Amino acid sequence: MRELEKHQTQGEQLQKVVLQHLISAARDTEYGQAHGFATTRSYEDFVKQNPINSYEELKGQIDRMRHGESNILWPGRVKWYAKSSGTTNDKSKFIPVSNEGLQKIHYAGGFDSVALYLRNNPKSAMFDGKGLILGGSHASNYNLPGSLVGDLSAILIENINPLVNLVRVPKKETALLSDFEIKRERIAREAMNKNVTNISGVPSWMLSVLNCMMEITGKTHLEEIWPNLEVFFHGGVAFTPYRNQYEQLITSPNMHYMETYNASEGFFGLQDDPTDKAMLLMLDYGVFYEFQELSSDTEEHHIVPLWGVEKDKNYAMLISTSCGLWRYMIGDTIRFTSTNPYKFVISGRTKSFINAFGEELIVDNAEKGLAYACEQTGAEVLEYTAAPVFMDANAKCRHQWLIEFSQEPADLQMFATLLDQHLQTLNSDYEAKRYKDITLQHLEIIKARKGLFNDWLKLRGKLGGQHKVPRLCNTREHIDQLLTLNKS
Repeated sequence: MRELEKHQTQGEQLQKVVLQHLISAARDTEYGQAHGFATTRSYEDFVKQNPINSYEELKGQIDRMRHGESNILWPGRVKWYAKSSGTTNDKSKFIPVSNEGLQKIHYAGGFDSVALYLRNNPKSAMFDGKGLILGGSHASNYNLPGSLVGDLSAILIENINPLVNLVRVPKKETALLSDFEIKRERIAREAMNKNVTNISGVPSWMLSVLNCMMEITGKTHLEEIWPNLEVFFHGGVAFTPYRNQYEQLITSPNMHYMETYNASEGFFGLQDDPTDKAMLLMLDYGVFYEFQELSSDTEEHHIVPLWGVEKDKNYAMLISTSCGLWRYMIGDTIRFTSTNPYKFVISGRTKSFINAFGEELIVDNAEKGLAYACEQTGAEVLEYTAAPVFMDANAKCRHQWLIEFSQEPADLQMFATLLDQHLQTLNSDYEAKRYKDITLQHLEIIKARKGLFNDWLKLRGKLGGQHKVPRLCNTREHIDQLLTLNKS
């Protein structure tokens, strides 16, 4: 906690120390030699000598690393690769996870999550029982000895301190199963007779496991199975669409929820105050941050380090890490709610938005709009995606939403109207385009059949783990596939 207190007043200093460490450590790598790390003395030098990178720019070097080459993007040989589908791009990404990154980014985030939770809940008894940690699966990487590729959660479970296995469920073999449908039931059966006090995972997949357990046991509320459950550490997707379902499933007044911002590329944020939805940006993990205004182009002078950000602006986040990512555009957008300390909310993704007609609708708008419509109608949304209809037979343009409800609204058209109206209050560009239905007509909602999104993920081999349904897309690629499947 003493270390974390430095985030209040020493943000710039912490980040400059991280940058100098990264440059010094990688100076003799192939990337460091090519980009002048030996002569880099300041952030300004770093910017001049290093381009912005997407995965495509680093893909060739990462593939060489996966084949066993050393000293490419990070010193030594990197053995672990997190397979990521955390974008709207179908193509998988393989994110290097170095030993230093594993320990000082990912595990450090886990330790700090617990530390902050215990600070806020000093009477916690979470260590009197076990933790249910939901993970994905991994496989051999190009058959190289000791080298693995898979979900980050599986890499974390595989390499975790053996002592932790004494206080977690399910058993390792179950946690790493690749077939999520088989794994879900096994986890439920292994965990339902244990004294589980804390759960960790992606809200959508955790809910699937918990619902399976309720079906097996015939219980109504989760505290009937786990009377000492007290906290859910969640991340990966926004919690808002799932909160009502968790609160109906877990009615105990002693239940807590703590959001984490952990991705294949790093562990970036923690909800340090349970009364504040914003998260604390973690500044001393071996991740150096830069930020680009969402509306700006890719010229470097539009990008600022942490100490150059302003409150209430949407920024795309760039990271340089001790896993060998350099000025890497992660694809997430955030908005700072405070700069002392640096606290933020995730506002969306650079590639997960709809801007077909100049409306610039981002995920943050969608989540808040749905939450409002649900609150007004008593509906509950399980999964959703939305995309533009560019022009139908009547020359009408609109947004089309495909929504799987866990609790349907009594009047779907009223739900659609409430959503449409609230989006206009949240987004002035959307409001302008909706003016008198001239550019953009009233949005359309199509009800998805039960299990549609899971079926779609299963067909793509992405059921379970850290895979996500793309929320907003500027093309119709995903929604047309889902609509075809919805009819079958």
